[in-house]
Amino acid sequence: MFSLTAALRRAAQLNPRGDALRQGARHQPWGSFPDRVARLAGGLAQLGVGPGDRVAVLALNSAYYYEFYFAVAWVGGVFVPVNTRLAGPEIVHWLTDSESKVLCVDAAFAETIEGLRSELPSLETVLTLGEVALPGSATHWEALAQANPMEDAGRSNNDLAGLFYTGGTTGRSKGVMLSQQALLVNAMQAAPILQLQPGDRCLHVAPMFHIADWCMAVGMLLMAGTNYFLPAFEPTEVMATIEREKIQRMLMVPTMINRVVHDPTLANYDLSSLEGVLYGASPMPEAVIRQALSALPHTRFYQAYGQTEAAPIITMLAPEYHTVDPASPFAGKLTSAGQAIPGVEVAILDEHDRPVPRGEVGEVCARGPNVMLGYRNLPEQTAKTLASGWLHTGDGGRLDEDGFLTIVDRVKDMIISGGENVYSAEVENVLMLHPAVDQCAVIGVPDADWGERVHAIVVLSQDGAAAPPTEADLVAHCRSHIAGFKVPRSLTFRREPLPLSGAGKILKTELRAPFWKDTDRNVS
Repeated sequence: MFSLTAALRRAAQLNPRGDALRQGARHQPWGSFPDRVARLAGGLAQLGVGPGDRVAVLALNSAYYYEFYFAVAWVGGVFVPVNTRLAGPEIVHWLTDSESKVLCVDAAFAETIEGLRSELPSLETVLTLGEVALPGSATHWEALAQANPMEDAGRSNNDLAGLFYTGGTTGRSKGVMLSQQALLVNAMQAAPILQLQPGDRCLHVAPMFHIADWCMAVGMLLMAGTNYFLPAFEPTEVMATIEREKIQRMLMVPTMINRVVHDPTLANYDLSSLEGVLYGASPMPEAVIRQALSALPHTRFYQAYGQTEAAPIITMLAPEYHTVDPASPFAGKLTSAGQAIPGVEVAILDEHDRPVPRGEVGEVCARGPNVMLGYRNLPEQTAKTLASGWLHTGDGGRLDEDGFLTIVDRVKDMIISGGENVYSAEVENVLMLHPAVDQCAVIGVPDADWGERVHAIVVLSQDGAAAPPTEADLVAHCRSHIAGFKVPRSLTFRREPLPLSGAGKILKTELRAPFWKDTDRNVS
């Protein structure tokens, strides 16, 4: 049986005196954690939450966030982590589409939600995720723990556990439905490759709303390890925490690793306890991995490739292949995304879902027990993504003779900037709302800091009715509608119409070409 709450009780048996959570002076031993979760769940039940009800969270990283996941699972609900970088209209869409009944917020977002309450008809209760109630909230998280402990609702296997939203190619985010099985199995698949050990100490600095951090959270559950939390990423605070708490495990995106290993104060900190770093969302630039291997010689690096729909890991590149030594027997794989993890089958398929010859490029597809149930309320998109029994990732790639996957392009019109997915259509839809924009195309272009940056190519209307907008005007316009990480970081104005195919589609391949001409692949 695959059950998050059963796994929680197992951790309490394995390491009752060890801490599950540590943040500042607060700590929670595994032995008493199930009782606290049962009481928090009892409090949620008093608010009317029952099996299948959605409970959302909009907050920075904290020990309370970790408790939230398991309390919602215990009461039988479905957790809905909300991206903290979203703009107001996007938050409204996530909460209304999921029909979230309860929302947990911390001090950083209480005012934001108070201003959106009138647009959230399904939202019955706002909870303060912490010890002290904030203005406008019905109650606070700690008050839930005063309830009588309730029996575990017993959700397991293919019961829906989490609703993780991802970008939408039509301009709207899609709710990815992940089962108890998918969320547990994927951590089980990754744990032996990551060489996780009982009692490991893990620091959460990547945002906890992201499915990748969830995988590490469940890894610590399986190992009955200790979870430490920082509300946000800041290099010196990260390094100080590693040194002080003797942190052994972390998840970071390549931009975070880059900032740590190039921080001028790096030599001031003892990071020798850091045994393993999992990174993903984009390939590691060779210059960064060279610096990381030199700066952190005791640390093993693991690359994960996947997506939310796979809960999230599909392939992994093990530490031995993170080498820049051409004489090493493991050389030559550093730019790959690694091999399929146990229990996952990877295939490269053509447009008719037929395998292509080894070494040729096609769409990366996968299947396994970690794949999503589908998209919430989107049966047609679900059927298309899961056609022929395969998860169609939308990425173009190839497999070599050793089964190593290399991602070469994206079939989906998507940009990955700093580890965040940005769908071009969503940004284009917002740009087209500006009355002076006649045509636009949004593409990803190489960027040394972010991997890729969002770049807009804009053709303005020629009616001359008003002064033409500047780049700053269009950036400000976008920022009022979408999250900051989706807003174009650069923009080109073009006088001639955008190139079109015979079917009238904008030829983005032609627009991308000048930016990518000196690279060996069309993603970064």
